[in-house]
Amino acid sequence: MLRSGCSRILGLGQQIKQAPSAPILRFYHERVVDHYNNPRNVGSFDKNDPTVGTGLVGAPACGDVMKLQIKVDDQTGKIVDACFKTFGCGSAIASSSIATEWVKGREMEEVLSIKNTLMSCLLRMEIAKHLSLPPVKLHCSMLAEDAIKAAVKDYEAKRAKNGHHNTESTNNTEKAVEA
Repeated sequence: MLRSGCSRILGLGQQIKQAPSAPILRFYHERVVDHYNNPRNVGSFDKNDPTVGTGLVGAPACGDVMKLQIKVDDQTGKIVDACFKTFGCGSAIASSSIATEWVKGREMEEVLSIKNTLMSCLLRMEIAKHLSLPPVKLHCSMLAEDAIKAAVKDYEAKRAKNGHHNTESTNNTEKAVEA
């Protein structure tokens, strides 16, 4: 009552009230929602296991933190399992989930070929394309790529420490991380 009286006295009662603008809704693609609601390969392995490589990466700008682990069969050089734990947005969780699915069953040499060049760009873009990530969320796919590289580097460092010298793989890992 007081407000309407003051509005009339001040001449504000004559103003046309604008309808509040409808909020702009942005929806995630169904694959992002699926991997967010039903993430694959969530968990962790024993980081002291010599067949496990752990990559821990983060994006300070947005607060996403991703831990991705791979388990490698020393005899075949294949990644037999992968898991992740991610603190972040739905796109980061979905990117982690996809990354673990895509590295499972791959040869270490194939994963080592991921450098900060065309091949890694293709992986990053494949994750982004598969999830239909908008440009503002592309950093999530880059984070997943960095986590894979860090896990491979950790695995190779453990192998070198334990006397399994595969200098070609170690050199490839070092080059990939430096790039």
